[in-house]
Amino acid sequence: MSALWVVVPAHQEEQRIGAALDALAAQTDRDFTLVVVDNASTDGTAGIAREFARTAPFPVHVVGEPDKGVGCAVDTGFRYAIGRGAVLLARTDADCLPHPGWTAAARAALEAGAAMVCGRIDARRDEHGPLGRAAFRALVAAAALFGRLRPAHRRRHGYLAPYRMHAGNNMAITARLYLDVGGMPRRPSPTDRAFLNRVRRRTASITRSRAMVVENSTRRLRAYGIAGTARWYLDGGSGRHEEDPR
Repeated sequence: MSALWVVVPAHQEEQRIGAALDALAAQTDRDFTLVVVDNASTDGTAGIAREFARTAPFPVHVVGEPDKGVGCAVDTGFRYAIGRGAVLLARTDADCLPHPGWTAAARAALEAGAAMVCGRIDARRDEHGPLGRAAFRALVAAAALFGRLRPAHRRRHGYLAPYRMHAGNNMAITARLYLDVGGMPRRPSPTDRAFLNRVRRRTASITRSRAMVVENSTRRLRAYGIAGTARWYLDGGSGRHEEDPR
């Protein structure tokens, strides 16, 4: 059994999860076990994952999480993996495309001594043209800058490490640290900043790997616009939208 387990939360992702699974099957390092967490989907998400499991080049577990919310799904998947022997954990999302060296970069960083690794995200090329991808990069840069400057994120509040932009769809962590910080907040998105701050209060061993690349869906940007997406990431919720499109 591999020490590395990859967790993919998925809610209503029958249109996109196939590409994400194919991207995982194309990894240069396929010595891992995959957990797909079907988060209360009513479409064919779970069925696609189970069909993929029949011929996948690594073990695949499909588990259910009835409580809607990415935090719930991620926490269920990580704890499921840890309960079955996972030592190293990585996460991406069902609407994302990890580059072929993603798992190799995650493993290398954790085995080199990092307790948590944050990767680099870019916009999916099949969802937007150059202008949309540029807007996405600008939004990510603005969010990273805001996080660094935000007074609540300064070390005087008990943090052991400086703030780093953390995308939940491109991260890796040791099982020990995940349990030590109490896991992912079990709530709807956004959860990434809250989880990162839990980790920052526990350890300074947080690194960034530029070799750990994931292409991120930009459909929230398309649905909310730039201002609405920024409000979402600042815990402002979905505004007039009923359900987060991711």
